[in-house]
Amino acid sequence: MGVSLFTSRIVLRELGVSDYGIYSLVGGIVALFGFFNAAMSSATQRYFSFDIGKGDQEKLRKTFSATLSIHAGIALLVLILAETIGLWYVNYKMVFPSERSLAVNVVYQFSIFSFLLGIIQVPYNALIIARERMNVYAYVSILEVILKLIIVFMLVYFGSDKLITYAILTFVVSFIIRMVYQIYCRKNFKESKYKFEYDKQYYRELMSYSGWSLFGNIAAVARGQGINVVLNLFFGTVVNAAYGITLTVQGAVQSFVTNFQIAVNPQIIKNYAKGDLNAMQLLIFRSSKLSFFLFFILSFPIILNTDYILNLWLTVVPEHTVIFIQLAFFYLMIDSISYSLIIAVQATGRIKNYQIIIGTLIFLSLPISYLVLKLGGRPESVYYVLISVTFLTLVFRMFFVKNLLGFKPMVFMKNVILPITLTVLIVIATQEILKYLFIKTQALNFAEFLIQSFLYVMITGLGILFIGIKPNERKALIAFIKKR
Repeated sequence: MGVSLFTSRIVLRELGVSDYGIYSLVGGIVALFGFFNAAMSSATQRYFSFDIGKGDQEKLRKTFSATLSIHAGIALLVLILAETIGLWYVNYKMVFPSERSLAVNVVYQFSIFSFLLGIIQVPYNALIIARERMNVYAYVSILEVILKLIIVFMLVYFGSDKLITYAILTFVVSFIIRMVYQIYCRKNFKESKYKFEYDKQYYRELMSYSGWSLFGNIAAVARGQGINVVLNLFFGTVVNAAYGITLTVQGAVQSFVTNFQIAVNPQIIKNYAKGDLNAMQLLIFRSSKLSFFLFFILSFPIILNTDYILNLWLTVVPEHTVIFIQLAFFYLMIDSISYSLIIAVQATGRIKNYQIIIGTLIFLSLPISYLVLKLGGRPESVYYVLISVTFLTLVFRMFFVKNLLGFKPMVFMKNVILPITLTVLIVIATQEILKYLFIKTQALNFAEFLIQSFLYVMITGLGILFIGIKPNERKALIAFIKKR
């Protein structure tokens, strides 16, 4: 997280606000074609974990080869779409300074290359996660951020056109990481030895699951990157820079939560494969709470001091960035409660109705945001739309889990929503009282900012420890900390 935030500061300084906005938007346009890959990624993760839970090694080998073949096909399809529809949009619809046309097209091509490498890498990543080799996943992730740090320092000293240089170096990092994952899997997992076998029925099963995931992932991509495109249509690349910085900040903080959830996901699916629904339900409840609390304890100090942090972090703070980040954290905190519910539905394999309803709700974020901006809304109004839709999808997901697994929404409310709500209210009330009595409204210097942030984290941590989690969970946590 630290490296990500630090490098973003340097990249923004070296590229400038407009070029940073261009890079964010061009990468977003390429990612728009990623709904095929995102759909297949969820299927790959689900089937790997399910096969391991069943203990079927031969089926796992077959699944790996099949998913790698399908991902190669997806990469080819994305390449065709990106070089036709995407290239047309970049050159005829995207808003950018005319003198940056060459740089935009070069960045676009290297963004495509990086994205294609990511598609082919998915089965290898999914296999490492399904095998729960989290140490390897962590080491490679650390290597990736170190390489990104190196290319940022290279950006400072090399390249006449910084935007083009940054795009090329980012592609090089993607290639190195892709090879590291593949080499590790080939050496440690027998099932990762590719062998083409065409089993029509099995391919149909994988594609059927992926097909319904496709609808939901189209909606998710439309929500994330589509809004970036809509903002560009109404406000240009400067607002795209603010949006890009927001995505960087939320991605850095969200990585704590997603990496925690990555470790939990295989266990949820494996418990379902073994038929242990009680263990599955307990894991869903605990991980939903902990996902929220992890995000809350990290984002709370940032929300309270966003303006100070951005001015400390960046040399230039694009307009709207402060409110973008604050609202993005609210929407992501609500969304974090849903992570385990999503995996629970995927574990059943019965995702048709779920994807139709939830995908439709998520997709509505884009036309509603467009309409709001068309009617004269400010850029941050898109986040109010996201917050409303995200809350609605959480409610619907609870009822889907009830229908598919028999887990009652009221039990989820009691064990997850209620402790979360009480913790947040008490933490905020305590913070407001302390601010009124002792704390100035704005940190005057770095030392004071650190003291305030430490105090906020302590308040949040104590609230979680004594209100947010159950006594047996608290005892287990304290025992774990003592052992360390």
